[in-house]
Amino acid sequence: MYQNFAAVYDNLMCDVDYEKRTDYLISLFKKYGKMPTLLLDVACGTGGFSNCFCERGVEVIGADISEEMLSIAREKSYDKGNDILYLCQSAQELDLYGTVDGAICCLDSLNHITDYREFCKAIKRIALFLEEGSLFIFDLNTEYKHEQILGDNVFVIENDEVYCVWANNFNKKDCSVDIALDLFVNENDTYYRMSEDFSERAYSENQVEAALKKAGLEIVKIFDDMTTKPLKYNSERAVYVTRRVK
Repeated sequence: MYQNFAAVYDNLMCDVDYEKRTDYLISLFKKYGKMPTLLLDVACGTGGFSNCFCERGVEVIGADISEEMLSIAREKSYDKGNDILYLCQSAQELDLYGTVDGAICCLDSLNHITDYREFCKAIKRIALFLEEGSLFIFDLNTEYKHEQILGDNVFVIENDEVYCVWANNFNKKDCSVDIALDLFVNENDTYYRMSEDFSERAYSENQVEAALKKAGLEIVKIFDDMTTKPLKYNSERAVYVTRRVK
């Protein structure tokens, strides 16, 4: 999965400030729990957050379904001298050797699970390896973003390395978006064309709360992205701070 997407992921996500977001996540861990000593980074992608946490003295396990993403993550960690364990596992099939005392899942990765039963399974599996009282912090694209921002719109992303046409098809029934990427990658002034298709689904607050409750997690706080303020009607990303209770 995401084979072609992996090759251009960092270029398309060049506006993401991993350092700033990591500091934000750490502030939430410290305020509502404790700084993890062993962190699980679910859907770690190319290792942006895994490396940032590692460089702050946290032992990290990164898990992702895409071997292509993990290959880039491993190369990054090697170049930085970071010792991170990367596992090719989906959130629904996590299988760790022991427990962790903190977990994250960032940049709406859980939205990529479009079957609600699988979404619940992923939450339950993450909770299984989380020590009691420890925090799982994750974010989700909101229903507002899927309907009003992504919708049936087409976006163009262009930089020196890649030209991307991003076309969406919104499904009102389940608030999902089918995404088609047409990618033109620049290699030595020659553009190579590739494509990638995937879907994302937005879940209601009630659906998320039900999945968390079944997994033995309680909601501590829900914030508008990168703030400690409540969600607004037009919030595009919700940040969930949750705690393992049983």
